[in-house]
Amino acid sequence: MSSEQTITDGHTGAGDRAAPTATSAADPAADPTASSTTAPLDDLAARLSDGALTTDPDVIDAHAGDEALFCPREGAIALVRATSAEDVQEVMRFATEHSVPVVPQGARSGISGGANASPGAILLNVSKMTEVIDVDPAERLVTVQPGIINQDLKDHLAPYGLSYPPDPGSVALSSIGGNIATNAGGLCCVKYGVTRDYVRSLRVVLADGAITTLGPQTAKGVAGLDMRHLFIGSEGTLGIVVEATLRLIPKLPDPFTAIATFPNERSGLQTVADFMAAGGVPSLLEFLDGASLRMLNDYGDFGLDAEAGAMLIMQVDEKPTDSEAAMESFAEVARACGAIDVAYSDDPTDSAALITARRMIQPAYEKFANAHGGGQLLDDVCLPRTAVPEFCDRLAALRESSGLEIALVAHAGDGNMHPSVFFDAGDASETAKAEDVFAEIMRIGIDLGGTITGEHGVGYLKRAWLPNELDEGSRRIQLAVKNALDPLGILNPGKMLAEI
Repeated sequence: MSSEQTITDGHTGAGDRAAPTATSAADPAADPTASSTTAPLDDLAARLSDGALTTDPDVIDAHAGDEALFCPREGAIALVRATSAEDVQEVMRFATEHSVPVVPQGARSGISGGANASPGAILLNVSKMTEVIDVDPAERLVTVQPGIINQDLKDHLAPYGLSYPPDPGSVALSSIGGNIATNAGGLCCVKYGVTRDYVRSLRVVLADGAITTLGPQTAKGVAGLDMRHLFIGSEGTLGIVVEATLRLIPKLPDPFTAIATFPNERSGLQTVADFMAAGGVPSLLEFLDGASLRMLNDYGDFGLDAEAGAMLIMQVDEKPTDSEAAMESFAEVARACGAIDVAYSDDPTDSAALITARRMIQPAYEKFANAHGGGQLLDDVCLPRTAVPEFCDRLAALRESSGLEIALVAHAGDGNMHPSVFFDAGDASETAKAEDVFAEIMRIGIDLGGTITGEHGVGYLKRAWLPNELDEGSRRIQLAVKNALDPLGILNPGKMLAEI
């Protein structure tokens, strides 16, 4: 076998390394977060690229978390800004020797606390690893390092006439490594799928510093267990991706775009369910409620109908005659569900303007939150499409009972709902109420046959809810995998699997 097909630590002189010092925990498997902060970090710094490690408290604090609220982020002892797979390997070897927890990080654009510091941990940030290693137009593959930003990859591929479809709302901010860690989806996944559908193979550094390649370079391959997909969505709890080979498709065509406005949320969401049930194949189908439309108009000059109770943006990218037929079908369904207005266009400028508005929803929410006490909790439940209208009714009841502003956007075509709960973060009782509402949204999602997270991940924020979704057999399997790959429990402790 070649070295690319086997697990190897790739280290020379490993047999000459000194045994762990007295600073190692006596029982490293018992509590990795209890590791001494006197671990010999100078030794680690000497193994790494120049300047990769810092113990400056201000720098560590600036890198200690993602965008999540209500998630601890204290206690890291060092930050390593890796520039190579070898840096990542050295950190994991050191962490294993001294039973030091490691928190993998990328762009830190997540909202579930998955990149947040843990007590005694080394923050291992790979955002400097941004290289496009290879583009293979014949095989429609690209190999990249994990720190490359999603939009930068798309821009790099454009001259080749190739596309990488996964496009989370944070496409301009989030990294490919982070997208893999949470199996990110986005606006186009209703037709083109999520990150998992485009990962051909991964190079992963394991907990002990060994490096392995998971997945074949070929379009088909069933030799052994599919370990590649085990790591996609694992949120840094099983290993650290240092290289990914991704499947590409030909450049996406310019779409036809339709918008429809509605008097209320339910009629818009019922349109989604009916259109998809009738055989609609949109390349994008996004929902915004009335509150979101008003917040967007307050944020920028988007000219959206502020009197509407909801709006749908729908795109198709078939050949023109098929796209025209899809537009007419969508309009017919929307009007049957009570649409106020329906319009569509094949002008790329119109399409770009609408999608720009949709991508600005989070900055618009942030502006609203800052003007109303500073608190926002963005949820992420995914439902069967047929359950979405009932979810909407229950969300309306939550607004009524709590008195809080709850806005809703959704990747409606695949049932991925993103309610945002706004509250006064300086008011303890209102903050507690917002947390209760956030939890109730997850409970409703599970009750309706859905999941607590469609694409944002579990992280720290939702770890207590994961056991509510997984049955006993699934919990047992997941813990067995975690313990086999990370026996010391040093990879991103306290996060996704901590309470199953």
